[in-house]
Amino acid sequence: MTDADVPTLVAWAGGPDAVRRLIDAFYDRVEADDLLAGFFPGGVTEEHRHHVAAWWTEVLGGPAVYSEELGGYARMLAHHRDLAITGEQRLRFATTMSRAADDAGLPADPEFRAALVGYLEWGTRLALENSRPGSTPPPSAPVPRWGWGVAPPYVP
Repeated sequence: MTDADVPTLVAWAGGPDAVRRLIDAFYDRVEADDLLAGFFPGGVTEEHRHHVAAWWTEVLGGPAVYSEELGGYARMLAHHRDLAITGEQRLRFATTMSRAADDAGLPADPEFRAALVGYLEWGTRLALENSRPGSTPPPSAPVPRWGWGVAPPYVP
């Protein structure tokens, strides 16, 4: 497989609809989770789910809708400022998202899951740091574009 033949993570996952299934499965779990539900009093809105699905679709190599229409990095950063996320909440977020990938029927191959978990770990650790009261994250940055890392998809 040449570099030109390597699909984006979002394409491998099944496209934007698959990412939306992931986000819905994740927030369905969050709403029932005592440790995470408090971030969303009254539940997770359709608008929030839509916006987060757009973020994840873009991060995983899809269209730049979040950057072009929804405020990009600065808006995502603003949503996490001063939340005071704890280490336990960060870990629960990451493990809940991993379980939601199973719920949503995303590919289970180790290469895809390693890339997905790589972003989960990277992103949740940044969110943890940026959520601390008094933190001073960079005011602007591009939305990350996550790739396969060291293990591209295996195609026999």
